Amino acid sequence: MDITTLQELARNNEWMAIFPELLLGCLALLLLALEIVLPARLHRSLPAVALLGVLAILPGQLALFHAGVTEHSTFNGLLVQSSEGQLMRIFFLLCALFAGVLGTVSLAKQKMPHTEFYHILLVVTAAMMLLVQSNHFLMLFVTLETVTIGLYILVSYFRTSALSLEAGLKYLIMGALSSSILLFGIVLLYGVAGNPTLPGHTDSAMNFDALQTFLRHNPHNFLASVGIVLVLSGVAFKIAAFPFQIWVPDVYQGAPTPVTAFLAVASKGAGFVVLLLVARTFSPAYVWLVTPILTVMAGATLLFGSFAALMQTNVKRMMGLSGVSHAGFLLIGVIAGATQSMGMGAVYFYLFAYMLASFTVFGVMAQVAGPDDANQDISHYAGLAKNNPFLALMLAIGLGSLAGIPPLAGFMGKLFIFIAAFKAGLYGLLAIAVIGVVVSIFYYFSWIRAVFFTSWTPADGTVAPRPAHVPVSASAGLALILLALATVVLGFYQGGLGQWLN
Repeated sequence: MDITTLQELARNNEWMAIFPELLLGCLALLLLALEIVLPARLHRSLPAVALLGVLAILPGQLALFHAGVTEHSTFNGLLVQSSEGQLMRIFFLLCALFAGVLGTVSLAKQKMPHTEFYHILLVVTAAMMLLVQSNHFLMLFVTLETVTIGLYILVSYFRTSALSLEAGLKYLIMGALSSSILLFGIVLLYGVAGNPTLPGHTDSAMNFDALQTFLRHNPHNFLASVGIVLVLSGVAFKIAAFPFQIWVPDVYQGAPTPVTAFLAVASKGAGFVVLLLVARTFSPAYVWLVTPILTVMAGATLLFGSFAALMQTNVKRMMGLSGVSHAGFLLIGVIAGATQSMGMGAVYFYLFAYMLASFTVFGVMAQVAGPDDANQDISHYAGLAKNNPFLALMLAIGLGSLAGIPPLAGFMGKLFIFIAAFKAGLYGLLAIAVIGVVVSIFYYFSWIRAVFFTSWTPADGTVAPRPAHVPVSASAGLALILLALATVVLGFYQGGLGQWLN
């Protein structure tokens, strides 16, 4: 490659297109630099620097989204700027902000470094923002692994907890397996698309557009089919879809509560956008393969997550398995999106509704949990309404939204998924989804019943006592109020999220 070609490639790099990600990277480095130069007594102010930095980036991203972006590729086809990508940037910034606030609550109960936690959180957030703009398998894999490696560290961040270390190890092993499967699928697609004996072959098979063109010329190629199945399997691990969900209960329980929340919401959101990207690339020519796989996966994911959560008393494991069932609802939206534009909008709306409700619930869990936040039982919440009415109300709103109770945002999210599925003729999946909703009411409301209608009587040595009153910091209280308020408001008015719900 000569110097002229390199100069031409460099001219196509629009650095302003990734300005939010660059700001997050600089903010992450700034935290480490400040920890070096500031005296030890000021180190506790560094989390506030991280949160204020994210909060400062958010308005600019909101303005960019409302201004609208014409879809175009940049960085020589590695990235694509689109309105959906701008929306997900906002999603990840909000996830980082709320996870950071929860971090101030959980880390205060642990003798763990604070700065490194926020540094990794910012790096992972920036990587997710780049991931959802990927238009090239090389970009997708590098950013996905950056996210995954950061999450390995965050999951096992409470290194004094055996359950946290166990969760990190299990996530590492399963993550390495899923990355291998994904990479093998990418290699197969790259190899077969570059075969000069096949029609439509290309030297740029890593690019989604070029690969889609090749697949249209070869709609029943065996190696391409195997590659597609492997790529979908690798992505299925990231969204905790059946049969790749087995890691969820242990990892969600052992990880620190803020990390569990970030993993449940941000990682799932990133995984589903990646699934939309690859499904959009594969479906035109291989809809005969992609749709049946996703259909079986959606039904099995919904049923497994719903009935497995029904048997849990540990609330972190319950939230993990209920998250599996929510992945099933989102998969229905992805399938419906192949034929109905509303399906895509329903997925994005559901992700935001799920984010608001989940962070509300995890926010309460972070407050109620003791130093060992892995062992949180439903019985620990008995009588919470009497001792902490504010936390009880926040928890009820969050759980009600997750269960799909009107008029909360979660109800509208499920309703939009159902309408899109009905328009797409997915009647079998609709029936399974209704079963999932009914079952979810049982386990979510068993938690609410403990909060409002059960008086906690400790059994000798079986459960750790909880304080009679849990003090809530100003930042955590404000975050919970905003989350609960947004959950209610979004149930009545969808705002900018409603533009794709046509």
